[in-house]
Amino acid sequence: MIRMLLYAHPVFGAHETPPGHVERAERYAAVEAALADISGLDRREAGLGAWEAIERAHVGAYATAVKTAAPEEGMVQLDPDTFMGPHSLEAARRAVGAACGAVDAVVAGESAHAFVAARPPGHHATPDKAMGFCLFNSIAAAALHARAAHGLQRVAVVDFDVHHGNGTQDIFWDDEDAFFASSHEWPQYPGTGTEDETGAHANIANARLQTGTGSRAFRMAWETRLLPALDAFAPDIVFISAGFDAHEADPVGGLALAEADFDWVTREIAAVAKARAAGRVVSSLEGGYDLAATGASAAAHVRALAETE
Repeated sequence: MIRMLLYAHPVFGAHETPPGHVERAERYAAVEAALADISGLDRREAGLGAWEAIERAHVGAYATAVKTAAPEEGMVQLDPDTFMGPHSLEAARRAVGAACGAVDAVVAGESAHAFVAARPPGHHATPDKAMGFCLFNSIAAAALHARAAHGLQRVAVVDFDVHHGNGTQDIFWDDEDAFFASSHEWPQYPGTGTEDETGAHANIANARLQTGTGSRAFRMAWETRLLPALDAFAPDIVFISAGFDAHEADPVGGLALAEADFDWVTREIAAVAKARAAGRVVSSLEGGYDLAATGASAAAHVRALAETE
């Protein structure tokens, strides 16, 4: 029996942020605890991402700047929200390594689906800038790794985090064989993601959700706009930026979703992947800042992936 893959590493819980920061180590512990009781997971240790993989998503000067900024002690601040401590560089590299390793395993047929339980998140990191808690854009790097290492030309990332994945959009903007779709609260950080942001090749699809939006409008946005666009793109592999801060309990977001919505959208994405991409799905944790809600939502997401193998 082929089991779904789960990538994790203790350093994801060691990445440092200042006291009171919402993107804190307890997030990783909450997700790990919630996934512990799910049977049928093949648990693997996240490897260290190669600089070559990182530089497919980021300019070399930026990768070098992050490496140089990494402190041996104390903490450095890269933008108003984004920090690095002594374990942060390794954690960010292992987030990339885990996502790329998941691609390798999925392409090899070891499993159809994989989930990366990593922090820091990555979808705000642009080609040349750290943003919104994110150092390296691990999901974009993994998508480009799928192309470079395995010849999967058409790569797609879908994102249901409460915040728009501006970094992934920027990385994919001029790439006609890379697709990005996002549902996100509006108005909300980082202020991007309008419907007229369609990419240089009509390869971007955005759906803004008004503050207070719940299940019905969220599902409608996916059913009528984002899933059809993903299906029409006909990807060779599908990636998910799995943020759970659209949950009604989240202190950062203003949407009103529940675990059932994450279960639903995961199954719908997996169905498109089965029809178009030989079932191949690699998902990675993004946001989610209420510990109980994030853990429960991650568990719903992973169970849905495991049950649609």
